[in-house]
Amino acid sequence: MAELARFVFMTCQVGAEPALKAEIARDWPGLRFAYSRPGFLTFKHSTGAEFSDDFHTHAVFARSTGVSLGKVTQGTPEERARQVWQMLADRPIADLQVFPRDTFEPGFRDYEPGLTDESRGIDTLLRSVPEAPRCVAERQAPPPPDPKTGPLVADVVLVEPEEWWIGCHRARRPVSAWPGGLLPLELPATAVSRVYLKMQESLLWSGFKMVPGQTVVELGSAPGGASQALLERELLVVGIDPAEMDPMVLSHPGFRHVRKRSKDVPRREFQRADWLTCDINLPPNYTLDTVEAIVKAPGVRLKGVIMNLKLVDWKLAESIPEYLQRVQSWGFRQVRARQLHHNRQEICVVAK
Repeated sequence: MAELARFVFMTCQVGAEPALKAEIARDWPGLRFAYSRPGFLTFKHSTGAEFSDDFHTHAVFARSTGVSLGKVTQGTPEERARQVWQMLADRPIADLQVFPRDTFEPGFRDYEPGLTDESRGIDTLLRSVPEAPRCVAERQAPPPPDPKTGPLVADVVLVEPEEWWIGCHRARRPVSAWPGGLLPLELPATAVSRVYLKMQESLLWSGFKMVPGQTVVELGSAPGGASQALLERELLVVGIDPAEMDPMVLSHPGFRHVRKRSKDVPRREFQRADWLTCDINLPPNYTLDTVEAIVKAPGVRLKGVIMNLKLVDWKLAESIPEYLQRVQSWGFRQVRARQLHHNRQEICVVAK
């Protein structure tokens, strides 16, 4: 069921706030902007109507969303923790998520969005006070995400060290079970680049059922971080990139490197593929042109596509509906877009 809400909160990547505001104004005119800090926004529902719990699955730039119940700012951390549960007391909370807003753009002085020691400490504190629901205090495993009746999750967003915004949402899809929409995965020491995490997140968010032994053609594969994520799933990977691959990836028996630009690759390479991924550092229309030429080539029968569209200018966010319509015109029935936790100034588009 949906929550009756007057206010909703959203978190996003720092720098994406104008794009998110424009998206809301275009697609959800019933929401009126109320308050923001970098990476955190609230909106008031002008009609007082019910707020759909799967809202975040349709908002490209919203990393997490939920009903906003207000904020706590007074007292010691222990006193604020008790205030949080008092605000949530009449709701059947099944789980707790504590997460910070982003403080910088990703990559600024090596900054990466994610959970922090502070957020983990406050999570522990909130579970320890007497007011905490038993299932939360005992860290019982919440019911799994469910499209119809997902468990109700309490949200505590650390906007400032002494300013916690409180809300809740239903975990209807796997990504809404991640605290703040942040993928709880560390970069392995053996990963050749951080793109490993971006591909892992793309695969989990897409829900694609890739079967070991299937073939994935990867456009823009160098140096090989994304290839590693695919190879871990026992997929056969054909990496297409004129640049060099990392020796660790080249030595894997499931990987084959085609050191060419995609337009110079024989079409038969794509006729053998089950899946296509594309992550090239060029504007969206170039990427779409490249992928469209492959998808529409005779004999190509792809199960799905994962591609990252680089927003070299934030104004390109206005064209996202047109980009998605174009992908749908290729014959895909399911087309979705999201700015992933591990995206930079780009979005991930999946088509199935």
